[in-house]
Amino acid sequence: MENREFSIIGCRHGHIEMFIREMIGFGYACAGIYEADDPSLAIALAKKYDIPLCDSLERVLAPEVAIVGSSAINNEKIGLIELCEKHGKHIMLDKPAVTSRDGLNRLEAVLQRDQIQVGMLLTSRERSCLVTLKQLTEEGYLGDLISITMRKPHKLTPASRPAWHFSKEQNGGIIVNLLIHDFDLLRWLTGREIRHVSSVMIKNILPEYPDFYDCAAVQVRMEGNVMAQLYTDWHTPEQCWAFGDCRVFVTGTKGSVELRLFGDPSVGGDELMFAMTHQEKFHQVNLVQAPVSVTGDLLQRIAGKPYRISHQDLLLASKAAIEADEQAVLLRE
Repeated sequence: MENREFSIIGCRHGHIEMFIREMIGFGYACAGIYEADDPSLAIALAKKYDIPLCDSLERVLAPEVAIVGSSAINNEKIGLIELCEKHGKHIMLDKPAVTSRDGLNRLEAVLQRDQIQVGMLLTSRERSCLVTLKQLTEEGYLGDLISITMRKPHKLTPASRPAWHFSKEQNGGIIVNLLIHDFDLLRWLTGREIRHVSSVMIKNILPEYPDFYDCAAVQVRMEGNVMAQLYTDWHTPEQCWAFGDCRVFVTGTKGSVELRLFGDPSVGGDELMFAMTHQEKFHQVNLVQAPVSVTGDLLQRIAGKPYRISHQDLLLASKAAIEADEQAVLLRE
């Protein structure tokens, strides 16, 4: 009989609530949440979803637990992946899965052994505007792709952030932590591999955290000379209607599109996509829905059914983020 329980090990970021909610929706029961250091979020989620809080790993790694979810401190996640491999548990992680070259090498070793399935909450793939963009590019609507620009500013609210968020060692830094989604999207949207990256990280604020950089830009060259520009920062105004006014711009030989991932406050908060081609004037595009969530996709992979996000996708997106971080030019005030 199939095990229908999951658990949480490491609960330090609210992204894990999406996994909990979806797993319950798929008919799984949560065996418990284990968070050894800061239980505040764990307590809140346990109360909201009527989940036991555990004071040891025994219950959350019990034989009936099939899948573990984690939003642990970023540099601790690779250890949890290895722990789950040891106990034969599949695992879903909040991003990023790894924060360093050592972590990347350890992740690759786990994936090569192929004893468990590892997932990451690459939830940008669920966004209707990006799913629609993927469909249009595959249909040749934009012609041959020329360039992709992604702007992903974020709201910082430093007083509400834990100290580990500002630690390069623990968090991974702005490129690894925030642009992992974008590197994954570049490969997914284009069907091409990343060939070269050059990047810059800039520090403008918070001198009390000397290795916290608040702005990053990455230039990417992909197969077929498709160019991409990735930009992110921690400077979204507090009054923004979302965590950031995130935009994606794509240019092809036949046309171009603009995606407003969190809408436009003058119009509404829903995702928006606009396009124009040599034949069509600027217009809004009707969006299609993702066929499956990221969590649902992992469950299909575990069940041996067709899936969309592979171990290779996870590894190569992580590799691109680590390499962009490693060779970044660092600029300070």
